[in-house]
Amino acid sequence: MLENLKKGIERLVAMYEGEKELRINLQEENRRIMAENSAYRKRIEDLEQQVGNLQLTSAFGAAGDSADAKVKIDELIKGIDRCISLMEK
Repeated sequence: MLENLKKGIERLVAMYEGEKELRINLQEENRRIMAENSAYRKRIEDLEQQVGNLQLTSAFGAAGDSADAKVKIDELIKGIDRCISLMEK
């Protein structure tokens, strides 16, 4: 009976150590994935900014297409107004 109890405790300790190692590995993987996610988010923001710049350049560069330019200017003014209102708070 005592031998069975000892074997059971050893098995529990081994299982505990295995789970502890798994937890550490998962925490490391989680940190890696979070850093990768952050890098992807930054890249998406950069690409969205580039798309906006290209659209703005295209709107101003298009010959005779003042409607697109007006829309872009209106969007810029609205964005500036939002920033000003946030700064006043």
